[in-house]
Amino acid sequence: MEMDLNAQEKKTGFFQRLKEFPTKLKDGVTKRVKNVKKFGKDDPRRIIHSMKVGVALTLVSLLYYVRPLYISFGVTGMWAILTVVVVFEFTVGGTLSKGLNRGFATLIAGALGVGAVHLACFFGHQGEPIVLAFLVFSLGAAATFSRFFPRIKQRYDYGALIFILTFSFVAISGYRTDEILIMAYQRLSTILIGGTICILVSIFICPVWAGEDLHKMIANNINKLAKYLEGFEGEYFQPEKISKETNSCVREYKSILTSKSTEDTLANLARWEPGHGRFRLRHPWKKYLKIAGLVRQCAFHFEILNGYVLSNDKAPQEFDSKIQEPITTMSREVGEALKAIAKSIKTMSKDSACVNSHIDNSKKAIENLRIVLKSSYPETEKDLLEIIPGVTMASILIEVVNCVEKISEAVEEFSGLAHFKETLDPKLSAEIGQHQLLHRGSVKPVLDGDNEKEDNSSLSHVLITVHDEEQPPTATAKNVLGAEKARVDVV
Repeated sequence: MEMDLNAQEKKTGFFQRLKEFPTKLKDGVTKRVKNVKKFGKDDPRRIIHSMKVGVALTLVSLLYYVRPLYISFGVTGMWAILTVVVVFEFTVGGTLSKGLNRGFATLIAGALGVGAVHLACFFGHQGEPIVLAFLVFSLGAAATFSRFFPRIKQRYDYGALIFILTFSFVAISGYRTDEILIMAYQRLSTILIGGTICILVSIFICPVWAGEDLHKMIANNINKLAKYLEGFEGEYFQPEKISKETNSCVREYKSILTSKSTEDTLANLARWEPGHGRFRLRHPWKKYLKIAGLVRQCAFHFEILNGYVLSNDKAPQEFDSKIQEPITTMSREVGEALKAIAKSIKTMSKDSACVNSHIDNSKKAIENLRIVLKSSYPETEKDLLEIIPGVTMASILIEVVNCVEKISEAVEEFSGLAHFKETLDPKLSAEIGQHQLLHRGSVKPVLDGDNEKEDNSSLSHVLITVHDEEQPPTATAKNVLGAEKARVDVV
């Protein structure tokens, strides 16, 4: 009886799952489609890159589809397709790096491979394989060892790998075939064709520049630091008024702590890219890494500072109220300085006056804080222990100010090398314009009787005539008695 009940339950469950299967399948497909759509919306360049790879593969497949090309290259046309698959990268710098590495490595290794085969022929039929094995061992081991050097590992690792593969392939194959030159020529030609197609498609069809991504990344990271300082006062002194959205916003700086590998990769790829847009051919990409290192150092200070913000052990309310004003001023001014630095990098324009002004204000706040701390010096050891969290937080914030000053100096140095455009202060620009107008003009009062049609009031009139710099003004001004107001007409 129990077996019948179990069988009945299994049967019912099976039909129930079978009935629910279409609905679950539909929900699963809908969910995945939404995920794919969101993934594409986050960065539409991913979709464009996929299409570019498709275009490159279609173009290179003509080596097979077009009969004259197939007769010339034969089955070695597959090397062109393989080149497109392994060389085409998301950024222009990545594609150029792999394409040039593969091209030059194939050329050098192919030439050495052919030379090795011809050299081995002089040692007779028995000595030929021994010489080839020795050359493959020597060059393969030397090329592999070179990959451990940091500079080669960073920029030419792929080229060293292709060198080992091509040299071994050509040298070993040459022992069994007499058409070694034809084989090397066909392989080199197809690889050059595939690499050239990759580079042209990558540069001329919606290019993605690694240098531009690095530039934006550094500016955005500095902005993340500024956002944290914007919300610091509320987080430390009024934590109950901070919403979850604001809390998550000010924690954006955490992504900076793990961004080093991405920055190094983008800087390395940017060096391969030609001049484009605002970035010249020899743009100082290494300076971005120096700025990024200082920004990361500042983010580590924020991480320590954040520990005191979230801690339950804080200084007494009376002590916090005394240091709140200088701490608030300090964090606000440093945040504004970081914003100005980020804007300067993003727009590639110098704004050192604004940055220095905010940093000077933060230093004044530090002096005010020191005065407050001296006036609030505790009388007992117990009081000293109670205020330690607040004093430590203030000292870390002072270190943040020093770190931001270093960032400002690094950006100032970078702006000179990168040829940032000069920005003129609006007030200074207005003063210069007014000075030039007065320097080039002359003032001549006009009596009411000379301009009765325009104004019948008792106002006196002054005529300003603008002269060229070579012609000094000759008119003299006459005093008009009884005039209460004056109207200026610029001619």
